[in-house]
Amino acid sequence: MEVINFAETPSLVSRYMMELRDVKIQHDPLRFRTNLDRIGQIMAYEISKRMRYQSLTVTTPLGLAQCQTPAEDIVIATILRAGLPFHHGFLSYFDRAENAFVSAYRRYKEKGDTFDVLVEYLASPSLEGKTLLLVDPMLATGTSMELGYRALLSKGMPAKIHVACVIAAQSGIDYVCRTFPADRTTVWAAAIDSETNAHSYIIPGLGDAGDLAYGVKD
Repeated sequence: MEVINFAETPSLVSRYMMELRDVKIQHDPLRFRTNLDRIGQIMAYEISKRMRYQSLTVTTPLGLAQCQTPAEDIVIATILRAGLPFHHGFLSYFDRAENAFVSAYRRYKEKGDTFDVLVEYLASPSLEGKTLLLVDPMLATGTSMELGYRALLSKGMPAKIHVACVIAAQSGIDYVCRTFPADRTTVWAAAIDSETNAHSYIIPGLGDAGDLAYGVKD
């Protein structure tokens, strides 16, 4: 399975990542959401280079022109709620894509740091034979990503899968590589951090992306 780490190649993504991580900047919710959106747009552009294209003839005011357009049916799927601005960045570029939404969240057990991941909501078109972009800002353990993917499979088997995240823990990357079909999955990360703590939060990470984007939940 191919894993693309944007941090290995200098680009504007590095600037947006700095602002997402910096405690002096990240508490501006509008800027935080905007930076998630920007990284989503850049990733969408890079993913578009891996797609199949078809030639179309269009009529201009002065004649005919041959143009290229993606030949793949695309579905952008997001794990709520932190994924929404990231999703919007992808949708800005793949503006004709279909969309899917999955609710997956951690429910901590009474004692200790262990938790279950619960999936309670799914809205998705058919995925059969399509290209699935599964986008979520944080890839810590990989459990939410896998359960979201398993829920989406009830809508059909995609031909290709692109897993996209803003920050991943190496353990989350390893988990996705073990549990997703290696022959048709590519993983994209703006940065990969080496550790998670006892609560399975990415270290150094950036904190809780959902809270920073939309406010602290009760």
